[in-house]
Amino acid sequence: MSNLREEMPVLARHEGDWVGTYTLVDTEGKILDQHNSHLSCQFPNDSPDSYYQVNRYTWANGKQEEHQFPAKYCDKAIWFDTERITGKAWEIDDSTLILWFSYKTVPDAYLYEMIQISPDNNSRARTWHWFKNHQIYQRTLIQEQRVR
Repeated sequence: MSNLREEMPVLARHEGDWVGTYTLVDTEGKILDQHNSHLSCQFPNDSPDSYYQVNRYTWANGKQEEHQFPAKYCDKAIWFDTERITGKAWEIDDSTLILWFSYKTVPDAYLYEMIQISPDNNSRARTWHWFKNHQIYQRTLIQEQRVR
């Protein structure tokens, strides 16, 4: 794990708990969905996974979801292969991560996510760009604050 923290220092800055809001919009900016989130980003010492993320979502109507995303570290990237998604994340500068992933239930679609962490490591902005047949069809806008 020390290689992960040393070789992906921007990712290491995301360790902890984050709360925020996800807003899904179509290509014209119309809001399609909005919900609250609580994400936990971990670097477990006693696990075969180098990185472990838990996403918890809550909607105003009471709906709730929770998803786990374990990842392996290799070649300065973390690699996801869960029952839900496949993908990888890598750093592009001293404050930005890029994540490419696809949902296994939607074979003709994929997403690119840009994750920006603030210099004080207490806020981050994320955007998802959703593509189907290589055409963008929606975006997710995410603002988060560190709570732990």
